[in-house]
Amino acid sequence: MITLRQLRYFDALLRHRHFGRAAEACNVSQPALSMQIRDLEKLLGAALVERRIGQVVPTEIGAVVARRTEAILGAVHDLTALAQSARRPLSGSLRLGVIPSLAPYVLPRVLPRLQESHPDLRLEVHETQTKALLSELAIGALDTAMLALPVEDADVATLPLFEDPFLLALPAADPLPAGTRALATHVDQRRLILLEEGHCLRDQALAYCTMARRDSVTGLGASSLATVMQLVANNYGVTLVPEIASDTEVRDDRVKLLRFAAPEPKRTIGLAWRPTSPRIEDFLLLARLVTDALGVTTLPQPHFPP
Repeated sequence: MITLRQLRYFDALLRHRHFGRAAEACNVSQPALSMQIRDLEKLLGAALVERRIGQVVPTEIGAVVARRTEAILGAVHDLTALAQSARRPLSGSLRLGVIPSLAPYVLPRVLPRLQESHPDLRLEVHETQTKALLSELAIGALDTAMLALPVEDADVATLPLFEDPFLLALPAADPLPAGTRALATHVDQRRLILLEEGHCLRDQALAYCTMARRDSVTGLGASSLATVMQLVANNYGVTLVPEIASDTEVRDDRVKLLRFAAPEPKRTIGLAWRPTSPRIEDFLLLARLVTDALGVTTLPQPHFPP
């Protein structure tokens, strides 16, 4: 009989594409994980992965099984959450994912209120990029995620929380006067510094600048906004910074910020969760707490996939 342990190990193997890293993520030895994968393949009567040097890739049937595995693990998590939903709102365990360009700026304002108003809640926060958040959401490793909307090609319910405008960050010596309303043409594409590939903030900045060629961007990149802002301060280039991060990241007299002319470039921040999750009341309550902490006055209705 197929076990949930085998499915969890198989899912971890395909996410990490490496037996050693998958075993580490599952807190088991590599031989133990390998044995469970072999047992699963025997039960199904098919090879699920190709074992290559330094990498594991799914076979054709393995990719199909992987999609079914995601659905099964997500359903199992929802079953557990159904029992938890009978408790008081926002109590017990809640696993929240947050993208890196939000976590340092939103969580310090939200977590104290959350702890004060819901002391029985055990919040687990995981900060990573959108693709990884959606993968973990699908299998039930996360309950909900805070990220930039819309989420393309994902079977998730979403709820917009707030709009986050972008500001143009320039070296203080740049000739554009303070108070100027910036235009897309003011963004020197040859000097545009962005986060590394995989960060949704990078794609949003590129989309606003309507760049036909990504290789026109400077080779400078970073994994954090803090590093990007230091590069700007030292006159290596310019960048687009989310307004929610500006108070934290722009405390340097060597950097000046300009607002864009209307319509301002912006991103929509929201919550996402599996549409089958029974904890929607918890998510709506969390959304209200976030918007209250940030001073947002309106909260739209959630959107469910067709």
